[in-house]
Amino acid sequence: MDLLNILNGYIWSMPQIVLLLGTGLLFTLAMKCTQIRMIPTMIKLLFSGKKSEHGLSSFQAFTLAIAGRVGVGNIAGVATAVCMGGPGSIFWMWVIAIIGSITTFVECSLSQLHKKVINGEYRGGWMYYIGDRFKFLGAFTAVLFAITMPFTQSSLHSNNIAVAVSNAFGTPKLAVGIAIAVILAAVIFGGAKRIGRVAELVVPVMAVGYIGVALVIIFAHITEVPDAFAAIVKGAFGKDQMIGAAMGSAMIWGTKRALFSSETGLTTATPSAASAEVSHPAKQGLVQTFSIYIDTLFVCTATGLMLVVSGCYNVQDGSGNMLYMGLGEAIEAGPVWVARAMETVMPWGSQFIAIAIFFFGFTSIMNHNYSTVSAVMYFFQKKNFPKWAEYLVHMCFIGGVIFGATMSLDASWALGDVLLGSATWINYIFLLASAGVAIKLLKDFEEQKRQGLDPVFDPDKFEGVRGFDFDMSIWRTIRDKYKSGDLKN
Repeated sequence: MDLLNILNGYIWSMPQIVLLLGTGLLFTLAMKCTQIRMIPTMIKLLFSGKKSEHGLSSFQAFTLAIAGRVGVGNIAGVATAVCMGGPGSIFWMWVIAIIGSITTFVECSLSQLHKKVINGEYRGGWMYYIGDRFKFLGAFTAVLFAITMPFTQSSLHSNNIAVAVSNAFGTPKLAVGIAIAVILAAVIFGGAKRIGRVAELVVPVMAVGYIGVALVIIFAHITEVPDAFAAIVKGAFGKDQMIGAAMGSAMIWGTKRALFSSETGLTTATPSAASAEVSHPAKQGLVQTFSIYIDTLFVCTATGLMLVVSGCYNVQDGSGNMLYMGLGEAIEAGPVWVARAMETVMPWGSQFIAIAIFFFGFTSIMNHNYSTVSAVMYFFQKKNFPKWAEYLVHMCFIGGVIFGATMSLDASWALGDVLLGSATWINYIFLLASAGVAIKLLKDFEEQKRQGLDPVFDPDKFEGVRGFDFDMSIWRTIRDKYKSGDLKN
């Protein structure tokens, strides 16, 4: 833990905040605030795509990405941010969501552009768009991803599920882990199509249900809402003297947990973005941009406001000293805080949070499994992906969730922060270098829209253009299918 904390101190530091916010601001200016001005287009594209023999529909890819984004970070992660950074950390979550969402457009558009057909399915992600330029680095990122997902992120989700279910129903954590593993196996061994179908059915219901209950809690404390927003804004800039949380702490923890929750630039949503069948890479980039708003501006805000309006939170400094103790006792930041907030209005808060954590965490694990399979497939682009390799990934996840259910919560957060923080540095630096490609894709998309056309990506228009110099045969096939009327979306 000491080593992990030292590494996290270097990885998650003010230089990274500058990198993340600076990159988002640069993309925002270069693309003329696309993440806001094109919201109507995002919503329209969300429901317009169709499935194909090779991939998922835009909506399925969207819900699969949401499955990854809306996870325990929306509950436990928000509580951790408020604990270490005060209510002001919620403000910085909003900033990351709005400014950082354009980074999602870039990475998801690139994922679409560089996707491959492997074993008859579209596969892609950050390791593919990096690997098309730098093969060794692509291989390194694929290995990093394959280690991170089953052994830290999915273990973290299963840990939070086990803690929540154990607290609410008294079920042993090991039994919870085994139950998660059994249900997970039933889904993931059905392949990509089954994963997409489950995401399409479950994710909208779980997100709407959680937000609906959160609104009940917030409205029950309606008189506290103005003070809550004041505390969030004051705390964001270090002005809350009662709590005394420094601006830097609020920024760092708000950024860490916003990134973990929304996965903005965190690479984890890129494989699902590549899975969709669309006629232009920018389409899926825009759809995935909208998913950031669902995750952070709606779900994370719902959690944060429940904590602040009810006063059910503590704040501590970096040494563990309590600066504010709204809960009346020292309780580890996590689902228990949110359950306490709900129980100020509803007696069954612990049970509801346990169920919410289960669905949030399980769908995230499901998404991470899909993404990890895509990462391992990176090494089999020239030949068929063997079933034993796919089953090995599945077994790593099944073992990881059982192990994670009983491991230390602090260790799971710390190790996940180190590995994903490292991936974030690599990804953001590459995205900065590839900004010109994303800008060209967006301009091509908007130019066709202005002409009244349904945009279709024509690789021949970009022949010899820097950043487009890789095998475009997939896009020529999609273009020809679209023009012949076989593909309309």
